[in-house]
Amino acid sequence: MFALLDSPQQLRQWLAERGEPAYRSAQVERWVYRRRAGGFAGMSDLPAALRAGLAETFHLFTSRVAQRRASADGTEKLLLSLGDGQSLECVLLRDEKRHCTACVSTQVGCAMGCAFCASGLGGVVRNLTTGEILEQVLHLQRLLDPAERISHVVVMGMGEPLANLPRLLPALNEMSGRSGLGVSARRITVSTVGLPEGIRRLARSGRQYHLAVSLHAPDDALRSRLVPANRRIGIKAILAATDEYFQVTGRRVTFEYVLLAGVNDGQAAARRLAGLLAGRTTVVNLIPYNPVEGLPFAAPSESAVGRFVEILLREGLNVRIRRRKGERIDAACGQLRRSAERNLSPAAGL
Repeated sequence: MFALLDSPQQLRQWLAERGEPAYRSAQVERWVYRRRAGGFAGMSDLPAALRAGLAETFHLFTSRVAQRRASADGTEKLLLSLGDGQSLECVLLRDEKRHCTACVSTQVGCAMGCAFCASGLGGVVRNLTTGEILEQVLHLQRLLDPAERISHVVVMGMGEPLANLPRLLPALNEMSGRSGLGVSARRITVSTVGLPEGIRRLARSGRQYHLAVSLHAPDDALRSRLVPANRRIGIKAILAATDEYFQVTGRRVTFEYVLLAGVNDGQAAARRLAGLLAGRTTVVNLIPYNPVEGLPFAAPSESAVGRFVEILLREGLNVRIRRRKGERIDAACGQLRRSAERNLSPAAGL
């Protein structure tokens, strides 16, 4: 059997071989992306024989929901079990206007090894397929009330998106396409630790996706401690690639900065960060740390965050502070997967 979301061409070819009219493909896509179908049997405007044939030939979902957690603020997190026994996480974030953001993963685990992140604690296992990336959005979509819709997608879950671009770009095309989810490309954010060649390739994709770079430090010495991948890249090369991204797409780049108490949240760090980004059309997204069990980092105090913001604003930078959502449901990347793996391990019962 074929994974439907990995094989749109396979679907069209299969339909053509059966003598089905070309519009059948569009009908199936409408059920998958717009009508929140859970299977082929419910696609009521398709002939029964065709629905049976589709069910025998294609998997609509290759993953299943293993765990679901909900927070009082409306945030929901899913742990999905994949066909090979691996697992991944995706998150649904709601706002007061009934617009929803889907946060999706691109890899099982992560190879970047960021010191404060749960995703990379076990290293990277494998890349996700295009279908496995898309399925996350569809699983999250099925959590929505009829009046809710997914208006934004952020590729900020487990893994390094730019290390899996050959599979990510087709998934983003489906998310932003008229026959797919119809999410504006300008409302799709790709977050990266900063892989210069991947940034340039994303710029050449022809779509105006929003780029977010996880900076987390104002100099190479500290960043290489927090983000080991920086040792072979360096901030200078990353900034050169983001400058090119802005020139090609016209989209200003967001620099994400996780504030770690006593590590990178001091006033000196704020001044160095302001100097680093001076003259660039950017946004600094400050993220107070969401603690991860077993890691030696703590969230900053409100006063430290306030002083950091004040310095950046005084130096003329655009600043946002990301509100923490889902704190009580292990919403930080990799936490739920790590918790589930501990609970399922033989040692968990000792």
